[in-house]
Amino acid sequence: MTLRIGVLGASRIAENAIVAPAAELGHRLVAVAARDPERAGVFADKYGVERVLGSYQEVIDDAEVDVVYNPLANGLHAPWNLAAIRAGKPVLTEKPFADNREQAADVAAAARDAGVAVLEGFHYFFHPASQRALELARDGSVGTLRRVEVLMTMPAPPDTDPRWSLELAGGALMDLGCYGLHIMRVFSAAAGGAPQITAATAVQRFPGVDASCDVELALPGGVVGTSSHTMVSDAYRFTLRVIGSHGEALVHNFIKPHDDDRITITTDDGTRVEHLGRRASYTYQLEAFAAHVEQGAPLPLGPDDAVANMALIDDAYRAAGMQPR
Repeated sequence: MTLRIGVLGASRIAENAIVAPAAELGHRLVAVAARDPERAGVFADKYGVERVLGSYQEVIDDAEVDVVYNPLANGLHAPWNLAAIRAGKPVLTEKPFADNREQAADVAAAARDAGVAVLEGFHYFFHPASQRALELARDGSVGTLRRVEVLMTMPAPPDTDPRWSLELAGGALMDLGCYGLHIMRVFSAAAGGAPQITAATAVQRFPGVDASCDVELALPGGVVGTSSHTMVSDAYRFTLRVIGSHGEALVHNFIKPHDDDRITITTDDGTRVEHLGRRASYTYQLEAFAAHVEQGAPLPLGPDDAVANMALIDDAYRAAGMQPR
């Protein structure tokens, strides 16, 4: 089956997150709408979207749209995911899932009641590099797990970027930290529990909007987690380090393994480098989403996972002395 995908907005992430994966997997981009119709037209011409429609709701309601891709600003994820759910359309939504836990719970309940799939776009999880790091932590390859460290840095977006908007649920913890805290939850679940935040610090660039936020966590079994995020760095860095009693594993770029698919593993026996493949994590993600929509294949991440992640983000903001979005 070929999915017919409707795109909400003409975002910068769409080329990597939906356009390229859809082309690789043989799915169609049938409709797009944006606040600026001219921008939507340019997007459609550039990426081969079949039709430009006048509004997000028209995309959702279009009879030829099977599923909806939502890459809008953070604060618009939940309302438009709810609109798609009401129309009975499965949604692949960019992260974070919502503004806060309460809003995420509303979306999750609507999805459950309607029997509509909603997948939060933690694409990193679907790539073999991330799964290999999890395997190394669980199988004793680096000894007993001691620490999990995430570092996420990026240069500052322009001041007018939605990621700096409190009203649109911006901030470093929302945009980057949602990944880091999700990773902590994944490793915690593998150890049989949930992480607890022990400390957090944030630096605000605008009132209520964090330019950086660092979170410390306690994972089951005495494992320490650190997740550091900043949107005012000199470079992009997206590393995941798993440290055990007898070694460590470094995923060099868990967000963009198509650029760098290395895991460097250092143990008592020496250092080796594994390459996990340059196929994009977004392609693995869309493949899994399509298999669920088309064939009912189970998804490893669902709305309840999204609610739990938003709850941890809320807790991190409070620990840093800030209010959740």
